[in-house]
Amino acid sequence: MALTWSTQRASSSFLSNDLAPGWKYDVFLSFTGVDTRRGFVSHLYHELCKCQGITTFYDDRELERGTSISPELLGAIKASHTAIVVLSPKYAHSKWCLDELTNIVQCMEARKSILPVFYETNPSDIGNQRASFAEAFTEHEEKFISTEDKKKVTQWRADLKKVSKISGWHSKNFKSERQLIDDIVKCVQRKVQATCTLLDSSQKLVGTDSALEQLSLLLAHDANDVRFIGITGMGGVGKTTLAKLVYDKIFHHFEVHCFLENVRVVSVTDRTLVRLQKQPLFPILKENIENVSDQQWGIIYTKKCLCNKKVLLVLDDVDQVNQLQVLAGKKDWFGMGSRIIVTTRNERLLVEHDVSLCHNVGVLNDAEALELFSLHAFRKDQPEEDFLELSKHFLDYAKGLPLVLKTLGSSLYKRGQDAWNSVRDNLRKILNPTVFDSLKVSYDGLEKTERRIFLDVACLHKGKPTTEVLRLLDNSFGISSSSMIDVLIERSLVYNGSRNTIEMHDLIQEMAWTIVREESEEPGLRSRLWLSNDIFHILTTNTGSRAIEAISLRPPQVEEVRQWNCEAFSKMHGLRFLEFNNLIFSSGPKFLPCSLRIINWSFYPSKFLPTSFHLYLLTELKMCNSKLLRLWEGKVVRVVLNKSLVSTHFLILSNDILTHILLFKKNNGHVKNKNM
Repeated sequence: MALTWSTQRASSSFLSNDLAPGWKYDVFLSFTGVDTRRGFVSHLYHELCKCQGITTFYDDRELERGTSISPELLGAIKASHTAIVVLSPKYAHSKWCLDELTNIVQCMEARKSILPVFYETNPSDIGNQRASFAEAFTEHEEKFISTEDKKKVTQWRADLKKVSKISGWHSKNFKSERQLIDDIVKCVQRKVQATCTLLDSSQKLVGTDSALEQLSLLLAHDANDVRFIGITGMGGVGKTTLAKLVYDKIFHHFEVHCFLENVRVVSVTDRTLVRLQKQPLFPILKENIENVSDQQWGIIYTKKCLCNKKVLLVLDDVDQVNQLQVLAGKKDWFGMGSRIIVTTRNERLLVEHDVSLCHNVGVLNDAEALELFSLHAFRKDQPEEDFLELSKHFLDYAKGLPLVLKTLGSSLYKRGQDAWNSVRDNLRKILNPTVFDSLKVSYDGLEKTERRIFLDVACLHKGKPTTEVLRLLDNSFGISSSSMIDVLIERSLVYNGSRNTIEMHDLIQEMAWTIVREESEEPGLRSRLWLSNDIFHILTTNTGSRAIEAISLRPPQVEEVRQWNCEAFSKMHGLRFLEFNNLIFSSGPKFLPCSLRIINWSFYPSKFLPTSFHLYLLTELKMCNSKLLRLWEGKVVRVVLNKSLVSTHFLILSNDILTHILLFKKNNGHVKNKNM
């Protein structure tokens, strides 16, 4: 997609900051204990410790050991992101402190991570080594007479001059030490937070550039309004990863920022959202956070504390609209410039919460899928030559779904071709538990009837025209299914195909098949049958049961069924949908359940239906290319040619040349022929 200049600018300025590496310590405190250990530095260290997520190295030993910096302190400096150098009047008297300062300058000057505090001193006196600093260097020069020692003193002078020119804090400019410490801590928080990322900075992300470009437009960094932005898509497509990437790149632009992960899981396990409400409030309320005792108080404090703050809040994996109402109820809860990002599998939640800005995350294209799979299977961008053809099988199976590509790739890492072949052979037989559990979350969020319709679509109707699917579902369940198909689309379980068909991702379909297979080890005790082996098993052994609701078998070419038990349907008293296409049976059934609502049986082998079968519930009977001439033996069927259907209750018969349509309607529980 071509970018306009404004899009490129937004992307580069708002969403393209490099992710910083991790550090053992966030802050290294350099000070001399004579001036500040028991007072200012002690209080500063206490406040830094209260900041959630900040690790401070503080050497609280009273006495210096030796004349040079210890390996421990040198290691701590190298492992720290930022150094606070408290330059007090006695600082330069300590050779230990001056050695610390030299190492701090060497490690941190280039990345501008030195924060000087001029505590009861003047920067010009420090840079020019006047006043107490002149006294200190006079002492050092008297004691240091060797050439190496003199070089060290020269270096100390140069380092002090460098640090004196860095913008920092002058204690004389603050009314109180408390005010000075608060200002330092806030600055440290901003610097440290800019290094904290949710994603591993060494992890290479694939296929995110286009999504970041689109999200950059939605986020509109320069707009000073409050914006809610939704990120939607099917399970495993990478919504959370994308949200974390955006968060890592922009959070330092906000006064308050918080990533609330797994909202759906927390709401179930905790049965309340109080713990999540506290997270963005903690930096403000601190020790008063316990005042947020329940959800209502959480709402009150959120409105009160965040209404004048520029907030970045990410609500990850939301599945109920009340979660949005509790955690981010309205725009006026947050200050101008705030951005609230919501990831969800259910687009309807965003509509109900008036979230109009939305990005739908799609699957990866072929090149991106190959790269992501290779990164996990081979730890490089492309597969090894000997595994290229095998890799294509896994790419075809994953259909661009990142979760599957990563899961399969990782499971195959450093395995031989025999193992790869074994996993490939089992791909369509055993759905990976990690993939299944992730995809099933969307199914678990459906209502009972929505689940039944979803399983019907997955097992019986995928790929059929939308109008046909809706008609079949309406007639099969006796309800209007249109709104429920909308729910499935909103939850990214199905989608409208390019040819006006109902489609779903292959792995969503496999998840549905797994759900049905797990109903029972015995095919005859499952609700839906669509595999030829399972269907022929119950047809030949008469092992069906009331549990079977639907049977569908549609081979691409005509097949003959030479042997089957004509009584096979006698135990299926819950069967509502029966579909046989391109199957030629050797004989007709002796029994059909009166529970049937739809029969679609091409090449029906008999001239009439079983006499025990009644049309009490039947809404559709379609028997193209069948031998059927009469509904029941001894009863003549009146047919009408070339008339439009005026009822959803209809019978379609046919021979090789003509199609005959019989319209009928129910009358007090009986079927009455309608003369046209």
